[in-house]
Amino acid sequence: MQASPPMSLHDALAHALGADRLNTDPAFAEAQAGDWSDAPRCAPPLVILPRTPEEVARALAVLAQYRQPLVVQGGLTGLAGAATPQPGEVALSLARLTAIEAFDTVGGTVTVQAGIVLESLQTQVEAAGWFFPLDLGARGSCQLGGNAATNAGGNRVLRFGTMRERILGLEVALPDGTVLSMLNRTTKNTTGIDLKQLFIGAEGTLGVITRLVLKLEPKPAAAQTALCALGSFDAAAQLLKALRMRLPALSSFELMWDDFMVAAGEVAKLKPPFSTRYPVYALVETLGDAGDDAQQALEAALGDALEHGTIDDVIVAQSLEQAKQLWAARESVGELLAATRPHAAFDVGVPMDEMERLVATLRARLEARFAAQRHLFFGHLGDGNLHLLSGPYEAGTDLLEVEALVYEAVRDAGGCISAEHGIGVVKQAFLGLTRSEPELDLMRKIKQLVDPAGILNGRRVVPDRDTSG
Repeated sequence: MQASPPMSLHDALAHALGADRLNTDPAFAEAQAGDWSDAPRCAPPLVILPRTPEEVARALAVLAQYRQPLVVQGGLTGLAGAATPQPGEVALSLARLTAIEAFDTVGGTVTVQAGIVLESLQTQVEAAGWFFPLDLGARGSCQLGGNAATNAGGNRVLRFGTMRERILGLEVALPDGTVLSMLNRTTKNTTGIDLKQLFIGAEGTLGVITRLVLKLEPKPAAAQTALCALGSFDAAAQLLKALRMRLPALSSFELMWDDFMVAAGEVAKLKPPFSTRYPVYALVETLGDAGDDAQQALEAALGDALEHGTIDDVIVAQSLEQAKQLWAARESVGELLAATRPHAAFDVGVPMDEMERLVATLRARLEARFAAQRHLFFGHLGDGNLHLLSGPYEAGTDLLEVEALVYEAVRDAGGCISAEHGIGVVKQAFLGLTRSEPELDLMRKIKQLVDPAGILNGRRVVPDRDTSG
């Protein structure tokens, strides 16, 4: 008797999940072909759309059985190509995992599925008097699972920390479908190795984050916002130190160099905030009480800085609308990215006492080698996160020379090549500049242990061992 042919992968997944969890429509696949990075787009032949965390695990078990490589996708807002499919990969989308499963309105924790959009979570917890402080320009599209997988930072790290500091617990589906339930809800937990830390910032290479327990903060009643004009980076550093000492509610200190402000004004059609241009601008935000005291505290601190010559001019927002206007330049990054393609975009970490020197070095080298392009600097001064946007370059330009120039200078400054966007495929070739070979080797060993078949988000983050020579 002739044996029946083996079940196809599609049929096995349909049997495990249901046919309505699978999509092979070419138009839908094209929408899943890439994230916001410049990694080459590749439409997956199949998109798996589980509706529950349990279905994620079942899908992984089937894919492991068939040794089928896959890429995990969230909101597709990443800038390093980790969620962009590579040839031969199917896509596993978490877009349908959007539930808030538990909300402790006394202790201030929330248990959510990984596909919930950041802005949706923010809105829902604020309605109950709580506050989730992580905030990014992509808040309307990015998902919490992806925020954890990249250890997202954003605008309020100065006060509230990165995504890592907001996570109390995780549930993760491993590449073979095994579920690790680490849904801890307590701040103190010293019970052996904190395994969840392996998956935060690992960009989906070790497992698929399916559920998260997040720590909330009491909802601030109001935000106070000011834009400061400064004569130098040193003045900005002095201002930051002074404000940290005087304003416990300081949540953001965004630094923008003049060339960035000019370019942002052009793409977003913004009026110059001051009648005179200045070398550096600092956007300051405090979160706290709605009363006059908070506003007066900010104005008093900035007034003293103005009197002592630390700042040259300042605008303190007197309304929510004016605050939005002050934030408009900083939040125009999406438009700037679109307007300067093809570009090289950088997200580096650097010790604060090296930042001014690094900016001067990079500006001089880039302007000498790439004089026709704009080189725009901005960042989160309080956490040492510097952003650089360089472009537009002619189509077909090999940007590796630009990247090597920047990343080698970052290495020499004692920094790291990614502060919050991750490595993915875009920065993989340069990871060894700021991580040692023993570190890379241990990362490879952990990957091999957890995913011996290499099917989950393979060929990302950690480069293969150099066997040349």
